[in-house]
Amino acid sequence: MLSCTAGYGRRLVSSLFVVFFLSRGGWKEVQGSVMKGKYQTRRGFIPAAMFNVKSFGAAADGHTDDSNAFLAAWNKACRFRGKVGILVPRGTYLLGPVRFAGPCRRASSVTFRNKGYLKASTDLSKYKPGGGWIEFAWTEGLTVTGGGTFNGQGAEAWPYNNCSRNINCKLLPTNLKFIAMNRAVVRGITSVNSKFFHIAVVDCMNFRGSDLRISAPEDSPNTDGIHVERSTGVDISKSQIGTGDDCISIGQGNSQVTLTSINCGPGHGISVGSLGKYPNEGDVRGLVVRDCTISRTANGIRIKTWLDSPSSSSASNMTFENITMNDVRNPIMIDQAYCPFSSCSSKVPSRVELSNIRFKDIRGTSLSPVAVTLDCSKALPCRDVYLENVHLELLRSDENKEGLASTSSSCKNVRAKFIGTHIPSPCP
Repeated sequence: MLSCTAGYGRRLVSSLFVVFFLSRGGWKEVQGSVMKGKYQTRRGFIPAAMFNVKSFGAAADGHTDDSNAFLAAWNKACRFRGKVGILVPRGTYLLGPVRFAGPCRRASSVTFRNKGYLKASTDLSKYKPGGGWIEFAWTEGLTVTGGGTFNGQGAEAWPYNNCSRNINCKLLPTNLKFIAMNRAVVRGITSVNSKFFHIAVVDCMNFRGSDLRISAPEDSPNTDGIHVERSTGVDISKSQIGTGDDCISIGQGNSQVTLTSINCGPGHGISVGSLGKYPNEGDVRGLVVRDCTISRTANGIRIKTWLDSPSSSSASNMTFENITMNDVRNPIMIDQAYCPFSSCSSKVPSRVELSNIRFKDIRGTSLSPVAVTLDCSKALPCRDVYLENVHLELLRSDENKEGLASTSSSCKNVRAKFIGTHIPSPCP
């Protein structure tokens, strides 16, 4: 039960806002007014105001651009004191690119509660190259939740993606981009048909994502589910991801990243990299991938680094454990000669050093006769690579017309250590 206390200020009423009070059952709505002050719960005094985008002019008709209404609600909430938030009620909202920027110095936390269906503008001239459709930046204690959907409407943009042919291609917008956030939580949302990546986590600390639903067609280009770069303390769990590219990609400069209970597929699997493409990339260290299922993907667990890296870097202390592979083409792969283009002229070995990598309790079926590929750099051979209890059977399929009975391993520039039982047989 909540009660206003006389010692905590006056009541301020305005028809522009909708307020929610924190109760034991969650946010409770009081229509048509905002109360400014502190409200008593059994847990103490908690200021709590939620700003409804419809009160700021959002049409929610799926045709009118509601970007200004969303930004007005954010700006009002960002200046409010205490625990605040933005409510997107049920309905269909069209948005152009929007950036919800902080810092929100007076707010102790900000909740973006999307219960609606958000559609991205298909006019590519509105977007900055490499930017996001919806960006959250420089904010402490953000929570994005509500069960709503973010639809990037990528089908009209995918034909303009030429990144598979042009190393200097113009990047299309990411659905949700989190920039320099601390203590952000993203929970219980859906992202579909992004023009490029679905979710990007860049320069963040203590980021938590869970119960995410991410999907795009298997042939959609560069629609990575979640991309993490230059971030520390990232935890992604209990999510379903199926796209046209990596379910999750761990880029350069990351540390202490944990991925658990991810159902991945279709797509390109869970990847570290690609690394070593640009000068002065940061190292990757402290990655754990555990209790995941990867189904009908081009790759399972893959570590990929470019040939002819412009500078040295490293990736170390990585564990992949208790992972099920269902009909995966390349279940375990280290590829230090990565090149996604049709022709790559350079023969200079990768300068990314890989070490302390453990694959443990990996089981399932492989579409490829070579189920384990460890192709390390000639200049910097992989060190301390362990495979423990790997069991990958060959799936009989059109790719196995010869009827090969078992899988095999391929190793270059690495002396891997094999522990326990193994199918395929260890490298000689």
